[in-house]
Amino acid sequence: MNHFRNLLLAVSLLCAPFAHAGEITIAAAADLKFAMSEIVTRFKGLHPTEKVEVIYGSSGKFHTQIQQGAPYDLYFSADVEFPRELAKAGLAASEVTPYAFGRIVLWRATLDASRMTLESLVAPSIHHIAIANPKHAPYGKRAEEALRASGLWERLEPKLVYGENIAHAAQFVQTGNAQVGIIALALAVNPELSGPGGYWLIPDTLHKPLEQGFIITRRAENNPLAKRFAEYLSSQSARAVMTRYGFVLSGETSDAAGKP
Repeated sequence: MNHFRNLLLAVSLLCAPFAHAGEITIAAAADLKFAMSEIVTRFKGLHPTEKVEVIYGSSGKFHTQIQQGAPYDLYFSADVEFPRELAKAGLAASEVTPYAFGRIVLWRATLDASRMTLESLVAPSIHHIAIANPKHAPYGKRAEEALRASGLWERLEPKLVYGENIAHAAQFVQTGNAQVGIIALALAVNPELSGPGGYWLIPDTLHKPLEQGFIITRRAENNPLAKRFAEYLSSQSARAVMTRYGFVLSGETSDAAGKP
């Protein structure tokens, strides 16, 4: 009998490290692809038994999916208004937390775009310009606003090709289906994209602020891991990653945006 009790004790001790292991699924705007991946890696270094899955895509589409019951525990949107709408609808288990402001850039995959401006896009050598779909992607909306503010929308609209999200727009440029793209600074500064090409930072006076925010969804109301991950986003480590990827954090200026 004692042997049996000892066996049970041994099994319980072996299982103890995993007893509090949690699992969350995060819906994240595509501009977070590189920054969030690094943040999750750091978080899991502190909590190795936790499972954190991130799905990247269009903020607008995630907004619709959550209303339809999609199984996301946290929602990071490139437009803070989307999570605010979900909170008003009773679909959030937390306050809406603004986490950063995004910036848009002109970017080329193989040629340096740092000396370009929006006026450069009218050149006959540029046949296709990639942007995210303005109908549901915040970065696409801001690209449209910048082109309209510059008086270029009508001239350039025939050249536009639309990605499902900002990462998809960048893929159009990478694959040569567009000569240039208006993409997120957070993508352009990543070594995967910043190598042979370059970018030009579009003045943020040409578009509405890209204020971004997140919520814990109602689905994760009783999920302690969701709360721990949300709290981690305000840590010095996580904020350093966001800054390195060009996001402008609360209380900071955009002067150093995009600098390593």
